[in-house]
Amino acid sequence: MDELMIRPAPAGDLELVRKIGSETFYETFADSNTEADMQHYLAVNFSPEKLLAELSNPNSLFFLAWDRETPVGYLKLNTGEAQTDVKEAVSIEIERIYVKAAYHGKKVGQLLYEKALEIARELNKEYIWLGVWEKNPRAIRFYEKNGFMAFSKHLFQLGTDEQTDILMKKTLKE
Repeated sequence: MDELMIRPAPAGDLELVRKIGSETFYETFADSNTEADMQHYLAVNFSPEKLLAELSNPNSLFFLAWDRETPVGYLKLNTGEAQTDVKEAVSIEIERIYVKAAYHGKKVGQLLYEKALEIARELNKEYIWLGVWEKNPRAIRFYEKNGFMAFSKHLFQLGTDEQTDILMKKTLKE
């Protein structure tokens, strides 16, 4: 882990982002969802076409976490109209912090979060926000530990299952 680094992920990293995104999503949520719902979600949301559009969007930023030569996680940030809910000019959304299960507890998520915070400050944002599944206590604790507070909820469709995400935010400026 001495060699952990975060670097931007351009559109040329499509297959890497797709692989790590689908693997980490499956590792994290497969036990709590049906196989059919998981496969449908992965096919739609990690399709090459959808990810290429996301990677090419100037209002979305991707960063990969590397342990030496191995990609171990990634971060997706959204500004402006790329944001999924809030869409305020003064905000930035963390849409995804995905870390391979083998790297949980090894500060990869914290480093990706710190990168998000750095970008938010560089872009002079007033607050940073995200949505987290209400049945993901590990992630909720992580964000609370980093100063996020719940402010709303929204529905998230995973296959045929309608789930509730808690919307959380952290104010960066008073």
